[in-house]
Amino acid sequence: MHTERDRALLSRRARRAPRTPLTRRAFLGATVASTAIAPVLAAQQTDIPPYEPRDWSGRSPLPYPDPDIIALDPRFRPYILFNTPIRRHYTGTLWAEGPAWNGSGRYLVWSDIPNNRQMRWLEEDGHVSVFRQPSGHSNGNTFDHAGRQLSCEHGGRRVARYEHSGAVTVVADRYDGRRLNSPNDVVVHPDGSIWFTDPPYGIRGNYEGRPAEAELPLSVYRVDGSTGAIARVTDEIGAPNGLCFSPDYRRLYVADTGSGRNVKVWDVDGERLVNGREFVRLSVPGNPEALSVADGMRCDVDGNVWAGATPGVQIVAPDGDVIGIIRLPERCANVCFGGTRRNRLFMTASQSLYSVYVGAQGAGIA
Repeated sequence: MHTERDRALLSRRARRAPRTPLTRRAFLGATVASTAIAPVLAAQQTDIPPYEPRDWSGRSPLPYPDPDIIALDPRFRPYILFNTPIRRHYTGTLWAEGPAWNGSGRYLVWSDIPNNRQMRWLEEDGHVSVFRQPSGHSNGNTFDHAGRQLSCEHGGRRVARYEHSGAVTVVADRYDGRRLNSPNDVVVHPDGSIWFTDPPYGIRGNYEGRPAEAELPLSVYRVDGSTGAIARVTDEIGAPNGLCFSPDYRRLYVADTGSGRNVKVWDVDGERLVNGREFVRLSVPGNPEALSVADGMRCDVDGNVWAGATPGVQIVAPDGDVIGIIRLPERCANVCFGGTRRNRLFMTASQSLYSVYVGAQGAGIA
């Protein structure tokens, strides 16, 4: 059932104005010169042109701007770079997940869950190779503030840390004496703590893990960086999936791919989560009656949430309005910001890895 806010949002989308490409400079200039009409512009949204199949080999370049980077709200226009395309770097995975950027190594690591391997893309020359196999059917990955890789492993039902020496440390595999279900995605906090989600997807069969019975409620956990103590911070969510902090670490966003089918947000109160509430319930832009569900997510430095969700990536402003989309030909499971200036959005989508430069920079470190 739609709330009054939902109905208002759908009504605004039904009155979308035609798309007028603007550069960031032109947009900012128009904003300064025309502040009187800002309320009117804020209410306008653009029509979504039909998706056209494209040649991802790069042999048939597209004219700029890329037609699959679309502003639904003027607030997204500063993040669209006029002269950059979405690129496909690799195809050949079965289910691509968990992209994480290593700044010192200038590479991206991501998971191919069913093939029980991790892949690596090198920024220097675009080379792609198998990084780690077996990988414990890893899903989400990140790097901590010491540059060590953290991986959520379905196969071992654990969160593992790869030390600089090559040793593997088990960060978490049990809570209250019972085994975790199948850790899914992981983020780190500047205080050294590690936060992760624990839905059931890796224990539902042999394709992405091993079949087993759930021993714990589906929850979000925090691991203390000093003591290693694990605490459940919430189980008030259907099936917690992707998660990310706001740029100031005062809020934690968690995607619910279970009964909630939404993104929730909590205030971070030290080691606790408080004031849980719905942040956004996504639909498919252009078809508001069709629900879309967020998977992996990252915040940019302005507080926008970039979420893997049909028809590719949906970008949600801090107030919960969907302001833009990046269309892909495959279902996007997860995203991260990378590159030397953290202004390149990497997208793991089903069988492929994509990226695009944007006018935003990623918050956090990986």
